[in-house]
Amino acid sequence: MQQTAPPVPTRHRFTVDDLERMVRSGILLEDARVELIEGELYDMNPIGWAHQACVNWLTERFATALAGRAIVQPQGPIRLSAQTLPQPDLALLHPRPDYYRHAGPTPADVLLLVEVSDTTLAYDRDVKLPLYARADIPEVWLIDLPGQRVLVFREPVGDRYRDTLTYRPGDRISPQAFPDISLAVDDLLGA
Repeated sequence: MQQTAPPVPTRHRFTVDDLERMVRSGILLEDARVELIEGELYDMNPIGWAHQACVNWLTERFATALAGRAIVQPQGPIRLSAQTLPQPDLALLHPRPDYYRHAGPTPADVLLLVEVSDTTLAYDRDVKLPLYARADIPEVWLIDLPGQRVLVFREPVGDRYRDTLTYRPGDRISPQAFPDISLAVDDLLGA
């Protein structure tokens, strides 16, 4: 008797439109902590207090300093492609009169993306950063809370960034799009 190979499990791939339909139909909650990365749905880690404090601090500083010059979007999605919808911890977006009510932000709308990493540095650096580079996001900050540093990536080329800078306590950092804004890394890291 001939043995047959066990069936290969079916893998389901999704698009951003599929994800939006799942939210509209109630399959996923609107505030579900998931990211769509190259067609695969990932559960996101819970946010710790230090992580949330960093996002809160940055949101307040940027909202105050950039009023009328940029939209500060904390923990919201960016549509990188039909299959990729990450939710960076913070985005600085070009101003739009509708505040992105009628269509979410795409790479052309992004001035800066920030990922705060308390337990997710490898995922943010090895999975999300190449996606951001391929989408031509001009600048990404990875805030490494345990490592007490801010990794800054600028000038996307293919799936990497040409310029990589490291800022530590005692340094000051400015977004490339807004060099007039200077933030103390100590404050950013809660040091």
